[in-house]
Amino acid sequence: MLTLLAPAKVNLSLEVLYRRKDGYHELRSIIQSLSLCDRLSFSPSKTVHISSDSQDWQADLSLVSKAVELFSERCGQNTGVNLKIAKRIPLVSGLGGDSSCAAAVLKGLNKLWGCGYPCWRLMEIGAELGSDVPFFIMGGTAMMEGRGETVTPLPTLTQMWAVLLVPALDMPADKTAALYRNLRPDSFTSGEISDKLLESICQGKLSLSLCFNAFEKVAFELFPELVKYRWQFLEAGAYQISLAGAGPTLFTLLKDKNTAEKIYHNLCQKGHQAYLVSTLGPLD
Repeated sequence: MLTLLAPAKVNLSLEVLYRRKDGYHELRSIIQSLSLCDRLSFSPSKTVHISSDSQDWQADLSLVSKAVELFSERCGQNTGVNLKIAKRIPLVSGLGGDSSCAAAVLKGLNKLWGCGYPCWRLMEIGAELGSDVPFFIMGGTAMMEGRGETVTPLPTLTQMWAVLLVPALDMPADKTAALYRNLRPDSFTSGEISDKLLESICQGKLSLSLCFNAFEKVAFELFPELVKYRWQFLEAGAYQISLAGAGPTLFTLLKDKNTAEKIYHNLCQKGHQAYLVSTLGPLD
């Protein structure tokens, strides 16, 4: 049996530069893997069988099934797989769980079926599945550009602690598309924010004040209950709060574990779904 981890992520920066002629948006984003991971177990089989320990997760609605089908087509394999997924990343949370699992599927089948594709080829295949998938092939700290297909590894951050607050909100299936549709002229930026954040990372001193998410203002307008959760996060002791991806998860990054633990416990005492995790380097 082959077992792989599929880590969550947060966008330290997420800039939308402009809408492209092909209908996609040009992005510039610095992404960071987290130690909150789903676990995928692969074993040989004559047919494809996918299961999960989460009752809310549906294989046919996930990128996982699409990843198995696409990889089978690309490598010319008609071999089966028994795939079991232990879900730990909250669903539809903005933490990239579905894309991360899809990337793990590509890496796992590449090993299980002996295809021998290099990392760059897996990233090409991943780009056909979704914008975040190429990043998850690599993981760690990276700059993502284009619509997600261009990923440049960055120096690994000195370990930091992240507290995640997952609001108890029912999010629409087209959440990300809705955010894109509602972007305003002032939502678009030049990429300079990510450049400044990149400079601070390369100098070994991440400046949290530079964290930025183009979706944040729009998300708080479309889902006004997020305001309540943000205030409760502040009351728990957080001071620099960002939206994770397309949300609704909110997060704060800290260098001091004790402070992170206090914020985490304060949130848990209030009955919130919260996680205390650390930043993560690239996975093999």
